[in-house]
Amino acid sequence: MPVTFDPNSFLEINDHEQAIPVLALSVAAHAQWRKTAPADVQHWEDLQGFEAKKGAVMFVPPTAQSGAAIVLGLGENGDVNAPDPWGWAALADRLPPGIYRLPEGMPGMAQEMAALGWALAQYRFRRYLKHSDQGAQTPDKPKRLLLSDKGAWERATREAAAVALVRDLVNTPANDMLPSDLERESRTLADRFSATVTITTGDALLDANFPAIHAVGRASADAPRLIDLRWGREDAPRLTLVGKGVCFDSGGLDIKPANGMRLMKKDMGGAAHVLGLAQRIMSDKLDVRLRVLIPAVENAISGTAFRPGDIIKTRKGLSVEIGNTDAEGRLVLGDALTFACEETPDLLLDFATLTGAARVALGPDLPAFFTADHDLADHFAKAAASTGDPLWRLPLWEAYLDYLDSSVADIANAGDSPFGGAITAALYLSRFITPEVTWAHFDVYAWNQKPRPGRPAGGEAMALRAAFSVIQDRFGAS
Repeated sequence: MPVTFDPNSFLEINDHEQAIPVLALSVAAHAQWRKTAPADVQHWEDLQGFEAKKGAVMFVPPTAQSGAAIVLGLGENGDVNAPDPWGWAALADRLPPGIYRLPEGMPGMAQEMAALGWALAQYRFRRYLKHSDQGAQTPDKPKRLLLSDKGAWERATREAAAVALVRDLVNTPANDMLPSDLERESRTLADRFSATVTITTGDALLDANFPAIHAVGRASADAPRLIDLRWGREDAPRLTLVGKGVCFDSGGLDIKPANGMRLMKKDMGGAAHVLGLAQRIMSDKLDVRLRVLIPAVENAISGTAFRPGDIIKTRKGLSVEIGNTDAEGRLVLGDALTFACEETPDLLLDFATLTGAARVALGPDLPAFFTADHDLADHFAKAAASTGDPLWRLPLWEAYLDYLDSSVADIANAGDSPFGGAITAALYLSRFITPEVTWAHFDVYAWNQKPRPGRPAGGEAMALRAAFSVIQDRFGAS
């Protein structure tokens, strides 16, 4: 898949004489700024009736006394240091192509947030459009933002590139994003950073003891596989990322209705997240022994499809009764998580578009996460607040494991109860985690249902920046 979104097309660390300054001002800061503004600027502002309400924008044309400027209102209690990239994305949407610059004294973290929103406002997925100008994700005349803080520029470009990778992978339709395609994308990423990749494919999954991955993916003409990417020095702290790679989910023999199947190209959103997060980790050269595990399958329908009522084996040794073939993600993750725990990583995170129940509980924009480690949960809560990348902890309420009881197997993949679906799915996964491993599970939607500034309708990275912040705090740079 061609990578055509380059944040450096929109962000610079240089200066240009013709660059138009952008000022972000709260109501109080705006009042102070106005006192020292030239008389012609004050007059222009009076003509516009400008107030520094949140999201208000004023273009100040050049005059005899001053050059052109852009003023962005932050509201009554606005703070330029607030972790909100989307206000800057909204500003970028409203401005014409040109070169703009942030104030030199603006703090580095504020510059990073501004730059991230600015770049992501110009993300487009146009790979399949006919005309070359439409097919390019980078506009011919981009809106460029100049930063004075080199560190902020570097962080923002890496953040935007990681988010764009997730979006590109999720947006790509299944005819170009089946397990073999996901393998190709993983290899491309590995080649960029001199990582290694091991692939276990088709019936070799049975020989290697990944029976659940094989069972879910065997009905597809594109063979199931386990992608295993490794990077970093051998004796570094071990970080393992596991991503659900269901490249298309028909529901299997418990087939989804048409409206339930329409967006199932995004069911590999967990895989997209761990690849995007891996790219950010490798770009920043964090001092970790990184491992990325992606069970890549298509949940298809054919004569070899697994069936309701089947009892399948797992790498853990647990037997699973299939209550519903549409609860397949937890099956492939179970084998991958078992494999991950065999190395006892210092931190294990999994990302998955796992349940509609998480969306019912929290809506499409707020990812659910689960962990039994309260310190890790607190760390993620603080990271979510500091990065403006929201998430919400749900409980691993063990009493609900009864919902997955089976009289003929160790566990069922789906029970009869309609309640607590996100929790029971997380509890299912917890059965494959060894007690000594620190683990968190993220149930993400990976999709924007409607366009908003910096967040076009389509694939989306969720909790990615918060996760990177936690990983960076724990492991740091090499």
